[in-house]
Amino acid sequence: MNVLVTGAKGFVGKNLVCALENIKNGKDKTRPSLEINEIYSYDIDTDPSLLDEYCAKADFVFNLAGVNRPQNADEFMQGNFGFASTLLDTLKKHGNTCPVMLSSSVQATLIGRYDSYYGRSKKAGEDLFFSYSDETGAKVLVYRFPNLFGKWCRPNYNSAVATFCHNIAKDLPITVNDPAVRLELLYIDDLVTEMLDALEGKEHRCEFDGIDTVLCEGGKFCAAPVTHKVTLGEITELLYSFADQPKTLLMPEIPENSFAKKLYSTYLSYLPKEKVAFPLKMNVDSRGSFTELIKTASCGQVSVNISKPGITKGQHWHNTKWEFFIVVSGRGKIQMRKIGSDEVLDFEVSGDKIEAVNMLPGYTHNIINLSDTEDLVTVMWANEQFDPSHPDTFFEVVE
Repeated sequence: MNVLVTGAKGFVGKNLVCALENIKNGKDKTRPSLEINEIYSYDIDTDPSLLDEYCAKADFVFNLAGVNRPQNADEFMQGNFGFASTLLDTLKKHGNTCPVMLSSSVQATLIGRYDSYYGRSKKAGEDLFFSYSDETGAKVLVYRFPNLFGKWCRPNYNSAVATFCHNIAKDLPITVNDPAVRLELLYIDDLVTEMLDALEGKEHRCEFDGIDTVLCEGGKFCAAPVTHKVTLGEITELLYSFADQPKTLLMPEIPENSFAKKLYSTYLSYLPKEKVAFPLKMNVDSRGSFTELIKTASCGQVSVNISKPGITKGQHWHNTKWEFFIVVSGRGKIQMRKIGSDEVLDFEVSGDKIEAVNMLPGYTHNIINLSDTEDLVTVMWANEQFDPSHPDTFFEVVE
C-alpha cells in the first residue's frame, strides 16, 4: 500500500509518518495485515510537482495540511479549502478514487464561539470532500478533531496543553483565566491508532449532537473513540505535580489509558536537557547507603540499598509494613525470624539469580553482605511510604 500524507511535517503528520515508517520497516509488528510499500510525505516546502506523482500512485490519502494561525483571515480559506481542492482535483485527474481522510475540526460545527473564519474554512473543506465523494464514489473519512495534545506539539501556537507543558517544564509562568473551562482532548497516540484503523478499513463512524461526538454505525463523520474531558484547572494541577516529582519523588496516580498517564508522557517530552536527569538524596554512612527512588500515593515506595562487604543491615520488624528485597548485584543472605519464635529462615541471594524475597510482617529481618570485596546492591519495595511520625519499625536482632 502506498500512503500519501499531506501536512507531513506538522504535529499530527510527524507522528503519523513515524508510525507508518515503523510498520513499513518491520519495527511495529502489531498490525500484521498492514503492508506499507511507500510513504509519500508532502508539506508546504515540498516540490509541488511531486503532488501529481503522489496522487497518481497513492492507495490512501491522509490530508492533514491546513492553516491554524495565518497572517490574515483570507489565508484560512486558502489553506484549509484551497489546498484540499487542489488535492482532490489532482486525484480526479488521475482517476484515483482511493480513500481520502480529511482532518477537520470541531469548530466546523460553527456553534457559539466556533463560528469563526477558521471554522468556516474547515466547514467548506468538509463540504468539498463530501461533494467529491458524491461525484467520484471515492470513500472519504472526515474527522472533526477536538483539542489535540502529545509529544512534538508546538507550544504557543494552537494547543494550550503544549504551551502549559513547555512553560512549566522551563519554569515559565502560565496564564489561566478560568480554571473551570472544560476541554475535550484527544491524545496523539489515540489519534494515530484511529488513523491506522482507518487505513485498515476499521474507522469509527459518528454523528454530531451540537459539538458532542456520538459514535454510531454508518455515521457521516469519523472519530477517534477515546477522548478526555478535563478542566484547565485539572490540567495545570497535574502538570505542577509532575514538575514537583523530582523533589517529592511522588508519582501521581496514572492508571492505564488515563488522561494523567498521557499528560505525563506529554509533559516529559518538553523537558529541557538540564531537567532530564535529577539528583537523589543518598543517605550514606560507614555501612553503605540508602536512597529513596520513587514514592506513590497508594502503592508504597521503591528504594535502593547498598551494603559494603561484610555488613549486616536491618535487624528490625514491622507490624503492618511489608517489603520485597531484590538483590541485583553481589552475594548475600537474608534472615527472618518470627517474633516470639527461635526459628530462623535463611535465604541465599545473588545478583546472578535475581529473585524477590518477602519481608513478612511480624518477622524481624536482616540482610548480610557475604562478600569480602563486593558491594551488595538491593532494590527494596515497601507497601507504604516511610512516615517518620509512625515508622512501624522496631529494632530486634534476628539471631
